[in-house]
This record gives sequence, structure tokens and C-alpha cells, in this order.
Amino acid sequence: MKIEGKAIASTFWSKAWCMNLEGYSDFANRLPRGRTYVRNGSVVDLKIAKGKITALVSGSELYEIAIDIAALPKKQWQALKEQCAGKIGTLVELLQGKLSKAVMETVTDREQGLFPKPKEIEMQCSCPDYAEMCKHIAATMYGVGNRLDSSPELLFTLRCVDHTELIEQAIPAAPLEGKSSAPAIATDDLGAIFGIEIGDAPPPKPQPESRKKPAVKKVPKKEIVKKAPAAKKKPIPKKG
Repeated sequence: MKIEGKAIASTFWSKAWCMNLEGYSDFANRLPRGRTYVRNGSVVDLKIAKGKITALVSGSELYEIAIDIAALPKKQWQALKEQCAGKIGTLVELLQGKLSKAVMETVTDREQGLFPKPKEIEMQCSCPDYAEMCKHIAATMYGVGNRLDSSPELLFTLRCVDHTELIEQAIPAAPLEGKSSAPAIATDDLGAIFGIEIGDAPPPKPQPESRKKPAVKKVPKKEIVKKAPAAKKKPIPKKG
């Protein structure tokens, strides 16, 4: 992975991930080397899945990294959803980090927020370094922070929770009868999400009513075929 410039993280979720990582004294000694490694492109492959981070990091040779992240406890996730209920307007706001101060404090809380604590992280690297977090693992963890810049939903995937559940209680309930249960999306909202202008389509021109031709009565052939006149018999000449 390639990082442009010196900043590893530039958006809300990626910065929060890195700040949380740097807040734990357990990791402090190896983090500076990890920052150097990730900036110079040493993390050549990085994959993030449910509860799992895998990477290849280039050092004196290519090392394999496997990091297991514990799933967010169900009670903790339920408490987060209740605290955020009605405070997050849209999924776009959530993923872009456009959150109120109260919600930001809730989701980034060191003990009860979304980010994993050291005891919830198991790390392995194929390098000979004896430290629990070697520079290759540190580079991988910073690589995750950088990836969250473009794909913030991966944080929720990593903790095995569904990020859409954080905004479900903010969506108005659908009417029970009559209309479809799916809420309508305004044209302006769609245009904003996709970055395009959607103009109102002109109403269709009224089509002139076609005049129906009177039905033609079909006459049976035997009624319309005229009979040929009977041939006149020629008189037979008399013999003299």
C-alpha cells in the first residue's frame, strides 16, 4: 500500500484508530518504527475481514502477519446503539464521521467504544523479533488506520457488527397500511449522494385520442358474388 505524504490518516475514523492505538502504553515502543515502515510502502498487502487482519510486510525479507481482533461484546454493542439512537441522521454522516461531539465521545471511548483494547488483540509475525508487537505488526496496524480513510465501514466489519444498526432508530417508521413500507428517497438526496444533478423529467405530452374506425361488416362471399346470366340457346335451323 502506498501513502501519499506524511499523514497516515486524514479522516475521522482513521485518525481515531491511530490515536486509540497510540494511547496504549503496551504498544508505545514499537509504534515509531511502524509509522516509518508504513510510510515507505513496506506493507505490500493488507486484508481486513471479520475479526481478522492479515498482511505481508517487507523487511530484510517478506514477513507474514496475522492479527485476531475479538468481536465487540453484544452488550457493549447494544449499549452503543442505545446511546447513539436518534443522534445519527444518515449512513453517509456516520461513515464520513460527521457526528456530534456526544456521539464521537461515545464511539471512541477507550473502554466502551468501538476500538479494540490490547487484551482483545492477538498478534503474530513470522519475523524473529521476540516482542509482542514488532515493527511489522505496528506497520500493519497503521496500515489499517490508513485503509479506514477510504473504507471506514471496515472498522465495523473488523469488530463483527453491522454499522447500519447505529442509525436504524433514526429512520421514521413506515405506515402500516396503504403505501409501500420502503421510505421514499428525494431526488435531491440522491443527487447529493452520487454527486450528480438529477433534473425533473418533463411531463409526457398528451397523446391525441385515436378515432376508432367503424367496424367494417364482412359480407359472406356468396352474398356478394353475382350470378352469371344464363346463356341463351341458339335456334336450331330448320331443314328445307
